[in-house]
Amino acid sequence: MSGLIDPRGSEALKPQPAKAAPPTLPPRYYLDNFQRLREAVELRYADLLTDDEQAVLAAFDALPAPARCLYLRLLSRVGPWFRASRLDYAEIGPPGPAVDALVGAGLAVEPETLSVEQLGQLFTRPEIAALYAGVLPGAGRLAKGPLLEAVAALGEDDDARWARLQARAPERVVAPLAMEVLEVLQLLFFGNRRQGLLDFVLSDLGVARYYPYALDRETRLFPDRAGLEAVRAVGGLSDLYWQWREDPEPDAAVLPALAEAALALEVSGEAAQRPWWRLLNRLGRDCERRGGGELALALYAASGRHPARERRARVLEASGEDAAALEAVEAMLAAPWCEAEAAAAERMARRLRRRVHGRPQPRPRDRFAVASLAVERVTGSVERDSAAALEARHGRPVYYLENTLFPGLFGLAFWEQLFAPVPGAFHHPYQAGPADAFSASFRERRRAAIDRRLEELAAADLPALLAAAWRRYHGYQCHWVDWRVLDEALVHRAARCIPFDHLAGTWERLLFDPADNRRGFPDLVALGEAPGDYALYEVKGPGDALQEHQRRWLNHFACLGMPASVLQVSWADG
Repeated sequence: MSGLIDPRGSEALKPQPAKAAPPTLPPRYYLDNFQRLREAVELRYADLLTDDEQAVLAAFDALPAPARCLYLRLLSRVGPWFRASRLDYAEIGPPGPAVDALVGAGLAVEPETLSVEQLGQLFTRPEIAALYAGVLPGAGRLAKGPLLEAVAALGEDDDARWARLQARAPERVVAPLAMEVLEVLQLLFFGNRRQGLLDFVLSDLGVARYYPYALDRETRLFPDRAGLEAVRAVGGLSDLYWQWREDPEPDAAVLPALAEAALALEVSGEAAQRPWWRLLNRLGRDCERRGGGELALALYAASGRHPARERRARVLEASGEDAAALEAVEAMLAAPWCEAEAAAAERMARRLRRRVHGRPQPRPRDRFAVASLAVERVTGSVERDSAAALEARHGRPVYYLENTLFPGLFGLAFWEQLFAPVPGAFHHPYQAGPADAFSASFRERRRAAIDRRLEELAAADLPALLAAAWRRYHGYQCHWVDWRVLDEALVHRAARCIPFDHLAGTWERLLFDPADNRRGFPDLVALGEAPGDYALYEVKGPGDALQEHQRRWLNHFACLGMPASVLQVSWADG
């Protein structure tokens, strides 16, 4: 039987089942989502919420359901101001009573003035033209931009503009208040500023199952309010940075001010450290581009995230300080933060050593084999047709697995270590792995547990152990395991054929830089029957070339003595 499988896991000739209809959301699903989010936050972080935040939540609880729904709808939309006549939601009904309740509870406000900018945001061009008919001759013929300029040129103050609107076309306008409370709740729930209510997943829809890992106060991301406020401070400064970057005519004086403000931040806790480092790197790169080398060096020196050390070395090199640049590069080579940094340091070291020491630096040679293979064009997919040719030639199944086999076996082998209660790893019940799964600190924070597990695996019946893990965890969401590809038989066969020291050596490199090293694996895996009877093939069709992350894996496999090679494929029919 052919082992040919595509990278998404559907076997080559097997008919696919019809897709299930998407689940139907209840009308007030977002209110249910918010309640779940809030309950999870209060369970772990009630002691970090301020009195003012607690008061806002109490006021929210006292609202009738339609008003609670409207408040959440307003918070999820781009505002801040909204026309009540445009708030048409079937599950809320007429917006008037809900708006009254929100204003009465202090959770929304109605304006007393109307700026030209607000007028343009809230009303259409024909509506604005009608509002100023008789005041601006020819207003109906103007595009919206020129029309607003003409309105501004009238010199009408914001109070008079609001009065005009209410006299000519009475319209209720409203804006939600206390939006920062939702920001705090979302940050405590998700552990970052990127996600919000729109990213929330309903576990009972049957769309995804999540492993029941521990969630308690002892392992929460924010041990105190200071850590939370540090993330918000970094986020606020990052928002100012992006506003500056996106300005068509950015003020040159703003960049050094932002850089100095970033360097002056007192950052505590890993949750704030990561986004702070990202901000420092971005500011440093912009300072470089604008000739601010000294400030860039200070920013990179404060950052603990790649490419800070690489960029620092490049600034030194560009300044003619080759010896200092080489010293920085040697430090990177001695203890690289990630694969990208190690690769950059190797390239820079050859150049800098030659200039500093005056000796030529040979380029490292690839250690893996390269073979040629002519294949019949059957499916048109170079990987699938190569797999069929290899099966016919060697008589063992060949699987098209790409980046799924070794990461998947890793996920099964280290499942309990992945989902262990490490501080800051899990924020809510809907994660497919720890928050630091792809960070450079993942291995170090679990070093003792992973080392113990490696010892256990070395002494175990690995095929039986991984097959049992497949049965135990099957269907749970996991970043590492693609259940569509890895069935139990394939897991058992791979663990039987691939020696443990080859698997362990592969997993160790995965753990060094999980973000980069989970990709770049060979396309095809041939699996026989006996231990050691396997081969890995990176397929390159006509005109295709190896990528650097693929080359790094192939050289690593060669160092481990693994049978991995590149197949330069040509079509037999030309």
